[in-house]
Amino acid sequence: MRNFDLPGRSPVIAENGMAATSHPLATATALSVLRDGGNAVDAAIAASAVLAVVEPHMTGIGGDCFVILAEPDGSVHGLNGSGRSAARAQPGWYRERGFSKVPSHGPHTITVPGAIKAWEALAHRFGTRGFDALFTDAIRYAEEGFAIHPRVAWDWQRHVGDLAADEGGRRHYLVDGQAPAMLSRLKLPALGHTLRRIAREGSRAFYEGDIAAEIARTVQTKGGFLDEADLAAVTADWVGTITTEYRGHTIHEIPPSGQGVTALIILNLMTALGVDRLAPGSAERHHLMIEAARLAYAVRDREVGDPSFMAGTVGQFLSPALTETLAGSFDPHRRNEALSLPPLPNADTVYLTVVDRDRRAVSFINSLYSGFGSRVVTPESGIALQNRGACFSVVEGHPNEIGPSKRPMHTIIPGMAMRDGRPSISFGVMGGAYQPMGHALVLSNMLDHDMDPQMAIDWPRLFWGDDEQVLEAETGISQAVRSELAAKGHKVVDAQAPLGGSQIIAIDHASGFLIGGSDPRKDGCALGW
Repeated sequence: MRNFDLPGRSPVIAENGMAATSHPLATATALSVLRDGGNAVDAAIAASAVLAVVEPHMTGIGGDCFVILAEPDGSVHGLNGSGRSAARAQPGWYRERGFSKVPSHGPHTITVPGAIKAWEALAHRFGTRGFDALFTDAIRYAEEGFAIHPRVAWDWQRHVGDLAADEGGRRHYLVDGQAPAMLSRLKLPALGHTLRRIAREGSRAFYEGDIAAEIARTVQTKGGFLDEADLAAVTADWVGTITTEYRGHTIHEIPPSGQGVTALIILNLMTALGVDRLAPGSAERHHLMIEAARLAYAVRDREVGDPSFMAGTVGQFLSPALTETLAGSFDPHRRNEALSLPPLPNADTVYLTVVDRDRRAVSFINSLYSGFGSRVVTPESGIALQNRGACFSVVEGHPNEIGPSKRPMHTIIPGMAMRDGRPSISFGVMGGAYQPMGHALVLSNMLDHDMDPQMAIDWPRLFWGDDEQVLEAETGISQAVRSELAAKGHKVVDAQAPLGGSQIIAIDHASGFLIGGSDPRKDGCALGW
């Protein structure tokens, strides 16, 4: 039970259905779909379409999507809706021009957007309604306008310079050369028209014809390689999830090309090192989790990419032998100075989860990667194109080396916990590379320390950023804890921005209630009925 003398949120409790998203308008749309008889799949797609309009810096139809769906019968389905690089993308092109890494933005970071294909695959297999019904609110907000919420306004103003440098960015996402202000009304008519086309004609309207031609033309005009054939070849692939056990729950993640395996490695290390015995706000717990994360991320950075090019297997990464080896590198008293990790780029994402009356649970994440993705926007159709290709490596022979028609190692990961063959926690944490650490933290908060979903989300966070040797700490981490971490060799500074965002719905099968939380670090909102 939270301390009611302190500002904060109580969890949302309901039993007929629940949605938790990063924006109140999207949550309201999802709930309206549930109340109108749609299932959790219908509600999730409708909410994601709204988020593509009202949080266009975070997500959009120019990005990628991953889903974990747990059906009431206990079956679990994973969907990889990430696009591939251009067929003409050659690693030698980058090395010959002196690139030490793929640029963070611009035409060479643009991979095929997989989101619309993924939405369609999900709707056709498990939904009950078509895009024409599910896009209604998104189209209305785009064409009639919507209010700019506080966190959206705060994020948007950081990208004015890059948007101003792009024809489509200036035209569609700036107002008189500036970011829209909080409480102003914004319309996105071109995006609304594009959504109408997709609602009427399906994904073919996006991946073939004049929209696809404009995407290809926009990228190539700026020097990129993506063409119409790349767009037409898009796939959204059903995949088996990967799992580990944690505190009586089976934790499901999407396999590579996603980084979900990193979260599972962290959880295995936390089990082996006994994190549950440490007080939740203690320096000892923060130290253990950061060091476990650094070990797991080192495996990710060395091994994970498009599974067709990986030498190692998920089974090897999650094996007791590797867990024991990695755990042997942990010193409870000192930071492991032998580890050296590359900088983690800033990234923006939306995560949402929906559970319906039948206890069908959808864990759903959709992203442009960085704010406004590549910062390249199609001038006519108003599509912000993702910069997911920035995740590729240019190191020769690396499993994540950029190459033709290849999926990059992907940061966005939905999560799902199952217990006794039924979904127990549908969860996700936004925030680029932070996400595996975030998954481990919220699960530990709930399962090791009996926090409700909202408390688990609100708990202060600590992570590294551009400089792996520096930990960024949110305000809630006390000076005493920071001093103890410093004594263990960590350099701790104030976080420059909130660390990620999160939504969680827990299913209490004994009582029949759904218990949800949403992240105040974003404009998060959870609602049930």
